[in-house]
Amino acid sequence: MSGWLTDRMTRPARSTVRKTARAERSDGTREAILTAAERLFAEHGVFAVSNRQVSEAAGQGNNAAVGYHFGTKADLIRAIVRKHNEQVERICQQMIDRLADAGEPATLGDWVECLVRPLAVHLTELGTPTTYARFSAQLMPDPSHRDLVSEESLGSSSVLHIIEGLKRCLPGLPEQVRVERNAMARQLIVHMFAERERALADGAPTPHPSWDAMATSLVDAITGLMLAPVTEGGS
Repeated sequence: MSGWLTDRMTRPARSTVRKTARAERSDGTREAILTAAERLFAEHGVFAVSNRQVSEAAGQGNNAAVGYHFGTKADLIRAIVRKHNEQVERICQQMIDRLADAGEPATLGDWVECLVRPLAVHLTELGTPTTYARFSAQLMPDPSHRDLVSEESLGSSSVLHIIEGLKRCLPGLPEQVRVERNAMARQLIVHMFAERERALADGAPTPHPSWDAMATSLVDAITGLMLAPVTEGGS
């Protein structure tokens, strides 16, 4: 009798096992939806793809699966952005921590590196093929989607740290010019990475052999952009 009781006490309850299995299935479904949505949005654009198409591409017989697991299309987009931002943020914070440990004031080029290279590292870690760079580029033309990405980015302590670092390195740059050039830099990063990803997907030649080399080129270009003279009357 006591052995039977001990066995009952040590075995997981059936209800717990069922709950765990359901949670795992739900997690798998969410991941399948995120992957399918990112690819479809990257290849066809956000407005051209319906939740039903995403559900079908994710292998879900229920066409309402996207709404059940994520809510609106905006919620789905936010979930994709957050999924990648977590990894980019991790890499970015590591770079900032290394700058702090260096014991020397960070240069403008250092801060631009922190702005550009984390995404290159993340895309490298994802392996081939990737779709996130093109997905990000598809969000830029629409103000609501662009603002969604900005909200997520500005909620990152590392991004705010980089913005302050850039500002300290450019003390003579008028504020409105600095803000505009930050926006220019963001456009360059998103669209140049998207162009390379598109070329890789099409099997076309690329100017750079790796994401790291692409990042180096962008760091040079954006550093030059930040240091460009300001024409009187242009600010």
